[in-house]
Amino acid sequence: MEDVPLAGSKNGTNDRSVAPISDADILCRLTATELTSLYLKRKASPVEVVRSVLARAASINEQFNAFVFLDDEGAMAAAKESERRWLNGAALGPLDGIPATIKDLMTVKDWPTRFGSTVTAGECSQADAPSVEALRAVGAVLIGATTTPEFGWKAVTDSPLSGATSNPWDPKLTCGGSSGGASVAALTGCGNLHLGTDGGGSVRIPAAFTGVVGHKPSFGRVPYYPPSAFGTLGHIGPIARTVEDAALMLGSMTVRDPRDWSQPTTEFASPVLDRRREWRGSRIGLWSKPIVGEVDPEILAAVVRVAHLLEEAGAAVEPISLPGGDVLATFNILWFAGAANRVSKIADKDRLQLDPGLLRAAEIGGCFAASEYAQALLHRSVFGGEMDRLLKTYDFVISPTVPVTAFPLMHDVPPGSTYQEWTEWACFNFPINLSQQPACSVPIGLTTGGLPIGFQIVGARGADADVLGAAMQVMEFVGKIDGSSS
Repeated sequence: MEDVPLAGSKNGTNDRSVAPISDADILCRLTATELTSLYLKRKASPVEVVRSVLARAASINEQFNAFVFLDDEGAMAAAKESERRWLNGAALGPLDGIPATIKDLMTVKDWPTRFGSTVTAGECSQADAPSVEALRAVGAVLIGATTTPEFGWKAVTDSPLSGATSNPWDPKLTCGGSSGGASVAALTGCGNLHLGTDGGGSVRIPAAFTGVVGHKPSFGRVPYYPPSAFGTLGHIGPIARTVEDAALMLGSMTVRDPRDWSQPTTEFASPVLDRRREWRGSRIGLWSKPIVGEVDPEILAAVVRVAHLLEEAGAAVEPISLPGGDVLATFNILWFAGAANRVSKIADKDRLQLDPGLLRAAEIGGCFAASEYAQALLHRSVFGGEMDRLLKTYDFVISPTVPVTAFPLMHDVPPGSTYQEWTEWACFNFPINLSQQPACSVPIGLTTGGLPIGFQIVGARGADADVLGAAMQVMEFVGKIDGSSS
């Protein structure tokens, strides 16, 4: 195929992503839109692309441990079917033939679903989860299952099944979690579309730690089945290298499915990005004070810089505090009770194989009284209403995605910090799971130590298109200042 300039590049070189993807084949570095343009012109084929991506995935897996399963045979068969459709003028849409990965918490027909655990049977699933089914329906080519901590219980990615997934920016550091394998696959060029789950930041945190895009949709936009052990905290969302790819993926998964009883009865429209948003007159709340601890000064400075860029574009940016009282206690009750729920389904004889942290979380969760759980649900409802009202006052709330940068592997909290639980440093994330608004993390630069900084944009429930459009423009603003384009 002919060489083509990369998105977000100058003179065909990817200035923004620096090392982690720079050694990948060019077919692994193109966006979904660029690939489909080549398919349409017959300058590349899904078979070429998927073959290249599978080779890339095998290579980076040896270095960073992002996959628990690669389906070479199934992916190549699907790529050949996609190639035939493109040659016959019958492509299923802009994601036909685009490589995708699935987090190892979602069932994929004929794939083993292990949930990051040695206590699972490892038998092949009999059916696709609705989100996976939706991706297949638009022609996406599923190449493999990405790593997760055991049952997705924490915000870093290490498990008894697969060990630790490391960060390509520095392999001694965590990539975050629980969708850590998906974020590493995105960053290193192992496909364009990466399905993650987010119960307390699990799409946005690894996106921030690795410097990619992660979007937690409005609750119910993407059907979640089988249901999460953590209840309606769980969301399914896209991870990608660009906002455009994330939006395309989200649109393909925006479906109603009767298996998910918790979905609203109203339909969600597929997100259409507004590339020319008029910021003048917009009102933005800057949420910069974490519930626990302080924000790393370099992260805070980068977020404030973006806030100034939005002001220069015409928006009014005002400091805000999170409403709702002690939302950390509320989340911990609901989350740890969910851990107890999940562990209760595992035979006593097998529990010693579990992550000790998960066992401890389940023990804590099992000690809550029913009245405490009911009170947490009530407080969540009040907080959700307060967040809805806040987002009637403000068009968006912006914040750091996380208050810390990536820290050493095999730790649930940064060593030497005052944090006791991962939920404390995920304090810009889990509140939005409680309140169920859409939230997108985008990269806005690197620290002086060369680690990515994530910027979170939160919008009103249902306003995913607005959030994604704003995220795309933020990346454009930052790119212009940094001398590159996103």
